[in-house]
Amino acid sequence: MITLRQLEALYWIVQLGTFERAAARLNTTQSAISKRIKELEAACRITVFDRDRRGARLTEEGEHVLALGQEMLGLEERILELRGNKDVPARRLRLGVTELSALTWLPRLVTALRRSYPALSIEPEVDMSRNLHERLREDAIDLIVIPETFSDPEITSVRLAEVTNVWMARPGLVTARGRLDLSDLADYPILMQGGKSGSGLYFSKWLKSEGVVFPRVLTCDSMTALLGLTVAGLGVSYLPLCFSPLIEAGKLVIVPTRPALPPVPYTAMYRNDRPSAFTAAVAELARDTCDFSKELQG
Repeated sequence: MITLRQLEALYWIVQLGTFERAAARLNTTQSAISKRIKELEAACRITVFDRDRRGARLTEEGEHVLALGQEMLGLEERILELRGNKDVPARRLRLGVTELSALTWLPRLVTALRRSYPALSIEPEVDMSRNLHERLREDAIDLIVIPETFSDPEITSVRLAEVTNVWMARPGLVTARGRLDLSDLADYPILMQGGKSGSGLYFSKWLKSEGVVFPRVLTCDSMTALLGLTVAGLGVSYLPLCFSPLIEAGKLVIVPTRPALPPVPYTAMYRNDRPSAFTAAVAELARDTCDFSKELQG
């Protein structure tokens, strides 16, 4: 095994020029230093010092070992600095969200994260719910925020909020007045998200439970693209109320139905077989900042 004591001996030999000086610096004997170097060479299966020359001359392989060893010693020093240090250490967060979170409260969450963890490195991914869930299962991402449509015994879910959706269409597309039965929407093309979307899966299951089948359905996984298609007048779609400014601008109208669409629960999910107080704290921070009511919240 390669140990930090071996690398420490190598470092001080190179810095001070001789085994004897390194031994004095490390408060040990020259023979102990020599033993550490022999153990290091045996573990690496290379020759660290060129013994054909006078002095402590590194071989080319020894230079590579020294460079990597300095990194390890630096990490050890950073770990030891945590003793009695109140500063939060640098961390990395691989965060996955869907389009809706990215378009609404993600800026608020990032601000809160930077306030709580100033040295935090945030690596965001914006993707479909199914893809993010697979990435989480593969341990390629730390925490995701998606609709509550997947379950896994190895994954913890923290309920964040519910998103209210309503049927919307371009003004003039739906000519019927008043509240419509869901079956009445069959007279129009229906724009829905597909199987990779958490919301698409959620509403597909709900419509099936209501016994509703639409004969003309156009699917598009992207919510942003779905919004554009609805504004273009290509059909009726369910959309969250954060897009109500488009209603006020006269580009969309609400199509009231009986029954109304159920709210979609959103959760923060992380693996419970990778215990982490930090990830759990991020999930709680997401619950505190989550707000799907408006776009691009600062």
